Amino acid sequence: MTSSKRGIRIVAGVAATAIAAFAGGGAPAQTAQPDYHPSLGDLMTMAVQPRHIKLGLAGRARNWTYLAYEASELRNAFNRVARTVPSYRNNDMAGMVAANIKEPLDRLDDAIKARNGRRFDAAYAEVTHACNTCHQGLGHPEVVIQVPQAWMFPDQNLGTARAWPATHAVTGR
Repeated sequence: MTSSKRGIRIVAGVAATAIAAFAGGGAPAQTAQPDYHPSLGDLMTMAVQPRHIKLGLAGRARNWTYLAYEASELRNAFNRVARTVPSYRNNDMAGMVAANIKEPLDRLDDAIKARNGRRFDAAYAEVTHACNTCHQGLGHPEVVIQVPQAWMFPDQNLGTARAWPATHAVTGR
């Protein structure tokens, strides 16, 4: 059999299968994929922890514009986590967030608006402490958050508010 005849038979076979599947009024059955539901730990690692790190790194550089942005993102991340996982080990997550992190985040926002480095450092330490207090309250005292010791985002300049020129964004030249 020539390759062109073999190709025609393959196409005809596929077409016949498709016609048979759709003749029944529906699409061919697909294997159901399980939904992915991130755990509280997944969400904290994906949405909260990187923002805490970026705040610490940008705080060292006193990049007030970026700090205002990242503080807002951190607050929103906590709220999204509480909506996604409303209860954890019989704890109301929105209540935990409100009780532990709201006031430290408010003080962080105030320090950023005032562009006051000492107040920022103190408020950031409070936010970090609030994270650890929450972890203890949820039964995870082994999860200890600290001020970042290393630069974790080599592809992002958290030190200045200056934007990279658009012409150099892809090539780096």
